[in-house]
Amino acid sequence: MQETLLLKCGELVLKGLNRAKFEDRLISALRHRLRDCGGCAITSSQSTITVRPDDENFDMDSAVEICKKVFGLVSLCRAAVCEKNMDEICAIAPEYLADTLRAARTFKVEAKRSDKRFPLKSPEIMREVGGCLLSHFPHLKVDVHNPEITVRVEIRDKDAYIHTDPLPGAGGLPVGINGRAGLLISGGIDSPVAAYMMARRGLTLHAIHFFSYPYTSQRALDKVKKLLSIVARWSGPIQFTVVPFTHLQEEIRDHCPEYLSTLILRRFMVRAAEAVARDNGCAALVTGESLGQVASQTLLALGCTDAVCNMPIFRPLIGMDKSDIVKIARQIDTFETSILPYEDCCTVFTPRHPETKPKLAQVEAGEAMIDGEALLAEALSQVYTERIVADQV
Repeated sequence: MQETLLLKCGELVLKGLNRAKFEDRLISALRHRLRDCGGCAITSSQSTITVRPDDENFDMDSAVEICKKVFGLVSLCRAAVCEKNMDEICAIAPEYLADTLRAARTFKVEAKRSDKRFPLKSPEIMREVGGCLLSHFPHLKVDVHNPEITVRVEIRDKDAYIHTDPLPGAGGLPVGINGRAGLLISGGIDSPVAAYMMARRGLTLHAIHFFSYPYTSQRALDKVKKLLSIVARWSGPIQFTVVPFTHLQEEIRDHCPEYLSTLILRRFMVRAAEAVARDNGCAALVTGESLGQVASQTLLALGCTDAVCNMPIFRPLIGMDKSDIVKIARQIDTFETSILPYEDCCTVFTPRHPETKPKLAQVEAGEAMIDGEALLAEALSQVYTERIVADQV
């Protein structure tokens, strides 16, 4: 018996004349992500991408888990393939669905006849397959309203497919279809969630982290790498640049007004991130900021931060409550890593009474107390980059 995967595209089907470009990007991502599962043919037809194994050694279980995390797919089905005739369909359906139907008490059959040349209409297909399954599994009862199992038969252009309810996909758009962006990543809860959300909208991410040794430890840096490796389960490999920020932070601590120090630091982070992003072909920055969550994320503070940046800054969490962000962090499995108690540079030298309503002129005056241009050049001269790949679940 031959088995295949039927992958349903989400909003890609609405892309009109650009649809082929989106589908090509998605198929390319699937080929890359499924390469270790074995040989397979990946094709697109009738708003469905089909993954058909080339041999019996193809790891279908792993392929299913991988496809669940590929952005651009709204659902997926593991299906049996058979010839487009009722004898073949009624022979394969009981065999393929045996374990599932033995564990159920009620079922129904749904049919979709995309090939209108097929001699039976959908209600007739449903009736024949339902009767066949009842003869093989007499304990079953038909329940068309609330069945435990829905058996689905699809008659397509070349083959017929038999499967049960689809599994949910990751949704969104294929990674990379909307270009590249620099991600400011800390070790907290928010920025990994922002990374996931923007990768889901088709961005390739280049992560940028600010490291302040010895005030932050190697364990803190390893924690950030771990978070990125979790995000990479969905986004694919992520380029990761580390920017040493110790000297600059010490200068801000020693010479700038304490109540403005976090905001001044944030402005230098954005400057550095923009430089790294431009060097790596990015057209925007992404942060995990949420309006009003901390002093540097008030409306006026965000305005002071944006003043030093000449590319768009995307803040996908800007209107979310912390509980909403935590919920997503738990769903994507970053939460437990994010709460490990290792300091990051955002929490080093935190002022006792930070300014929540800063004026830009006030911040610029405080910033002028250090040689920011030289300090920034020094930090950028010491950056290093590595590639983070998805960890093993």
